[in-house]
Amino acid sequence: MATIGRKMAVWANKLTYDQLPDKTIHEVKRRVLDSIATSLGAYYSPPAKITRAVAMGIGDTSAATVWGTRHNTCPELAAFANGAMVRYLDFNDTYLSKEPAHPSDNIPAAIAVTQATGKTGKDAILGAVIGYEIQCRLCDADSLRAHGWDHVTYGALSTALLAGKLWGLDEDQLEHALGLAGVCNITTRQTRTGQISHWKACAFSNAGRNGVFAADLARRGMTGPYEIFEGPKGLMNQLSIPDAKNVILGTEGDFMIDKTYIKFWPAEYHSQSAIDAMLQLRPRIDVNKVESIHIGSFEAAVSIIGSEPEKWRPTSRETADHSMGYCTAVALIDGDVTRESFAEQRLADPQVLDLLDKTKITEEPELNPAYPKGIPNHITVTMADGTKVDKRVDFPRGHAENPMTDEEVIAKFKRLADGVVADATAEKIIDRAMHLDELTDLSELFAFDVLAELSG
Repeated sequence: MATIGRKMAVWANKLTYDQLPDKTIHEVKRRVLDSIATSLGAYYSPPAKITRAVAMGIGDTSAATVWGTRHNTCPELAAFANGAMVRYLDFNDTYLSKEPAHPSDNIPAAIAVTQATGKTGKDAILGAVIGYEIQCRLCDADSLRAHGWDHVTYGALSTALLAGKLWGLDEDQLEHALGLAGVCNITTRQTRTGQISHWKACAFSNAGRNGVFAADLARRGMTGPYEIFEGPKGLMNQLSIPDAKNVILGTEGDFMIDKTYIKFWPAEYHSQSAIDAMLQLRPRIDVNKVESIHIGSFEAAVSIIGSEPEKWRPTSRETADHSMGYCTAVALIDGDVTRESFAEQRLADPQVLDLLDKTKITEEPELNPAYPKGIPNHITVTMADGTKVDKRVDFPRGHAENPMTDEEVIAKFKRLADGVVADATAEKIIDRAMHLDELTDLSELFAFDVLAELSG
């Protein structure tokens, strides 16, 4: 019988651009624009500076662009640096299932290998669809988080398969790429536990770097471990993910990218409905008279962003955007949650900390069945005089059940690009991203240098 890896290889080998419906192609364009937006918003962050420096230490004039520069590097380092920028703000898209994930993390790898192979925008779109499909279907099959592993473990596999497709690997080579990527990229959940570090931005981009590297090895003739999923020491047994054997990949227009969500606020996704609920309540609340805030939530949200003591006194941006209490407190005070909400001085703001001390988050069993289709958060604010206001939100703005319009995605891009690139450059990026299928050379999409933009 064919292995799971073989079935994935056969599926990817047979999938063509012509099989993608218009709606799926359009969603890829939106995700590419959104990814460039979040990368520009993170351009001056410490992880972006560090990873760009690493990537720009290697020159390769025929390979992939380090976004925001005129420098080309090898595709695996471009995937690493660009992926870290896309991910840093926790503002790129999301998919929620048994395992939560940020599937647009696949896009930097798809862009990098498309450039390295001299292929077109249509090829990049196909590669992105493959990356989303593999990662999201595996997220549907089994939870990694439940066993202490991190979701980016699936990302090494998805990027290996998309990179192999773009390099034109045959079915044997694609299966070897999955084995090479899967055997050595098993990652722990410590990335997102306690006080969170810069590495949160890099965890998937590192998996993407290694996925691209695995596909490159396979195309050069390297063989990988057989039965990477179902072998005695394979992923299914070692990670306790037996239902990976049940993965069914997209056919006849049923592609997972269409089911993912573009973020409206730069915060961990499970907090989006809490932010939305608080913003709807805000006109009825005098922040100076708040006695207590209660957030009734579901297991995944409480476990990831509502239970650890570090989430009540975050000392890093990475921890704060993974604190539902912090995000809702800032939403109440400011009327929005933005990049500036996580500035270093804001983390110690007495008003924010006072609200955090008045906030309690509890798991409400009746909310659990609504997840992952929705992300139900129910906020109750009690005032000093005893009056209460409350609001429950299941589908925040940006969710697949409440999607952002193209105009909202473009407005988000412009906000994040403001002060990083000139307005004229921003308009060119928007136009080229939204016509990605017409580009024969992806360097057209990245023909800008942030430092030159500022000096010019």
